[in-house]
Parts: sequence; structure tokens; C-alpha cells
Amino acid sequence: MEMSIPADVYENVQMNYDALQHIFHNCSDIVFRPLKLMDHSNILLVYIEEMTDSDRLEQIISACMLSRDFTRLTQYTPVFQLSKIVAEVLKGCTAIFLDGKPFAYIADLTDFKQRAINEPSNEASIRGPREGFTEDLRTNLSMIRRKISHPTLKFEMHQAGDLTNTDFVVAYIEEQVKPELIQEVRRRLHSFRTNQLLDSGYIEEFIEDKSLSFFPQIQNTERPDTVSASLLAGRVAIIVDGSPNALLLPMTFWSGFQAAEDHYERFLYVSAVRIIRFLLTIVSCLLPSVYVALTTFHPQMIPLALMLSISVSREGIPFPSVIETLLMELMFEGLREAGLRLPKAIGSAVSIVGALVIGEAAVQAGFISAPIVMIVAGTGIASFAFPSYSLALPYRILRFPLLIMGGFLGLYGVAIGIMFVMIHLVTLKSFGVPYLSPVTPFGKKFWKDTLIRMNRKYVSASRKQ
Repeated sequence: MEMSIPADVYENVQMNYDALQHIFHNCSDIVFRPLKLMDHSNILLVYIEEMTDSDRLEQIISACMLSRDFTRLTQYTPVFQLSKIVAEVLKGCTAIFLDGKPFAYIADLTDFKQRAINEPSNEASIRGPREGFTEDLRTNLSMIRRKISHPTLKFEMHQAGDLTNTDFVVAYIEEQVKPELIQEVRRRLHSFRTNQLLDSGYIEEFIEDKSLSFFPQIQNTERPDTVSASLLAGRVAIIVDGSPNALLLPMTFWSGFQAAEDHYERFLYVSAVRIIRFLLTIVSCLLPSVYVALTTFHPQMIPLALMLSISVSREGIPFPSVIETLLMELMFEGLREAGLRLPKAIGSAVSIVGALVIGEAAVQAGFISAPIVMIVAGTGIASFAFPSYSLALPYRILRFPLLIMGGFLGLYGVAIGIMFVMIHLVTLKSFGVPYLSPVTPFGKKFWKDTLIRMNRKYVSASRKQ
């Protein structure tokens, strides 16, 4: 039920007090501080104590009480609508009502308790800046502005959430971004409606192209340097107040193989590592399904000595290869999730020791063959090569349907699964940009900073020509 709020501020402080008491009933964190001056006129201050700088507030009160110096209040913003005053108070500002004034002064005396700037735990970098975003929007914007000190860097302020009234910013560099991209971003942001906005993930679900796709179409990051590099490349960033994760768009398939330190290391090393990451992606997605398909349907494709070794290790195993591989994959994923959710002091120990103990016990008991443990372990190690946790999720999920298709149809099933995935990737777009670009459709950017990274010296020379 929507609350009725008077349109304008009353000239009588007591009437404003009564109206706000009705609006903020049962809100124990809202402080009403009525004061009476020497001439019997009234002042009312409304604020949230835990979000207000008490020292600055007391200075204002002392100046008004002792010298009745109201001129210092003119530096603050007068607001005539009571609904806007309510919104500003809920954001941490202080409202000051005076007798005979049909408005209230809004003083920004906010003093939020916020987390210090630390290195992002999910995107650790060997080389480069060690700072990560916090939950404070202004702090995050200042970190970006410090890296890009140019007036073409724009921060468009928006607000969403009928109940949360959350601020968020659309950031872009005017000279770098394509006009049609920023127009499309604005259109999608203006079209969605929600009662709550607590994190950037809420916006991601509303504005992405295909919600049913396993592959993310919007990249998220905790690193200001990654956001700055993306803005310089013509992308758009969305930073939400209360969230340490910024959104970057558009996103392509190749963005998942790029880490933060790729911009700081020598180009030969970076290119080699990106190719290794790409190969490990194939391993993490296809190794279990290919192993099951070969051992079950195509043993003639495996060297004889290796096939004999696999057959000996499978003697007495009660499950077919597809079942034991599926069980071990589920167990491995369970241990990985347990390691993430448990406290850090014991999380890593549980995941590592649990995998060793359960794998060894399963082999000794004859439930699982030793090659399956090696396959699952190799697959898990390959999946850890992704720079971001969220970017590895689609490949972890696709591993299971490919495994089932390989267990029932052999390599033909794996090929059919890969074909469906490739068709989906070719047709997928992120804000009008093909997901596999610039590889398909092929563009010159492929040789600059996609799967490989060119030497900046040659890239700068080509731009000058």
C-alpha cells in the first residue's frame, strides 16, 4: 500500500513534525530533534544518527542556538517538497526546518561506516594495482576518476528500486563509446521496473539479451583498473551503490580469458598464457565426456597398452564409466562449493583433504576406478584457470550434459553437443555485438587484444598511420 505524503513543506515546524512522525512511525533509527531559540521560534532537525557526522551536526546547532546565525544554513540546498526531503533523509542527509520557512534545508552531513579499500579476493593479480571496489559508490567513482582524469569520462546518475531507491552510475568515455551503444544501455535501464535493487546482479538480469543462456553477456569485476581499461576500449560500466562489483558491457566470449595482469605483463607471455587458458577451457569442458565416450564406445581409438591398463583398473567396478564419472564430478563440485562457503581457515583444507580422502577411499573400496579420479582431478584443475569465478560457471555446467551425451551416444553425442553450443554462441549477442566477435565475424581487432595481445608499440604506430 502506497503511503500518502503531503506535497509541500508547511511553514509551521510543528505541522512538519507531525507529518514526518506519521511517515516515519515505527522507524526507531530516525531522530527528531526539536530545538527552541531565545525568541521562542522553533527548529527541527531530522536525521539518521548512525549515518550522520555528529561533530558537524553539533557545530550547526551551536551556531544557530548561540548566535542565531541562520546565514550559514544558506549554503545548503532548500527543498520545498516533503517527499524529496524524506528521500534525502533516508539517504543519510539532515533536514533542517525553520519556523516561517516553507522549505527545509538539506545538509549533506553523511558519515557512512564503510569497508576499507583492499585487494579484491576473487580477482587477485600478480602484477598491477592492489585496490578493489568497496560498497560506497562515491569511493568507487573516485578510484576510476583518479585513473582517467579527463572531462570526456562521464558519470550518469540513475536511481532504481521503488523500495530501496538505490543510486547507480553509467560510466563511459564520450569520445570512445559508440553512440548507439550508450543509447541502447539507456533504453534498457529506463525500461525495467523493480521494487528492489541491492546489487549489480539485479540489473544484469534485467538488461541482458538472453536470460536463459548459460553464458554471461555482461562481465562483472571488482577491479577499478579493469573498469578503466574497458572504458578506454569503448565499453560501458555500471556501478551500483552498495555493491563492490561493477558491470561491463558489451561482453564477448574472449573476455573470459583475459586477466587483470594481462595489461601489465609483456605481450609474448600474455599471449601464450591466454592460449593456455583457452586450451584448459576445452579440457575442463570436454575431458570427462571424451574419456567416457572413448572407453565405452570407441576403445579402438585408444592405444592398446593404455586401454589394457584402463581395463585392469576397472575390474570389479559395479558402475559403468558414465555413472562413476558423473558421481565423481558431483562430489568434486560439492567439495568445491563447500570450500567456498566454509570459513577460509578450514575451507581450503576441507576441499583438498576431502578430495584426497574420498578419492583414495573410493578407489580402495572398488567403487571408482583410479583413471576416473585422475580425469576428474585434471578437469577440476583446468577449471581453476579462469580469471573470474563467475566466468567459469557456464563451462562447469555444460560439462554435465556433454558427459551424459557422451555416455549414451559416444563421440557422436559429444559432437552433437558441441554443435549445439557453437550454434548458440554464433547467434548470441551482447548489446548488438556478436558474442564471438572479432573472430566471427572476423575483424582486425582479433590481432590486437583478444586471444592474443599485440605489442603496444606496434598498435600505437598503426594508429598514427
